[in-house]
Amino acid sequence: MRRGGKRVEKRDLPSKTCACCGRPFTWRRKWAKDWESVRYCSDKCRSARRVSKTD
Repeated sequence: MRRGGKRVEKRDLPSKTCACCGRPFTWRRKWAKDWESVRYCSDKCRSARRVSKTD
């Protein structure tokens, strides 16, 4: 990934812990605009969380 012409190492990217499975995940370019609202590491975790809330 490049930012301002400099290469950014993966270890330097921000990371969070998934609200469903508890695993750490790192920033992705597709989440750049709404990184603050990202809570789940994958679509699977997001859908699993929705199912458990309705029960």
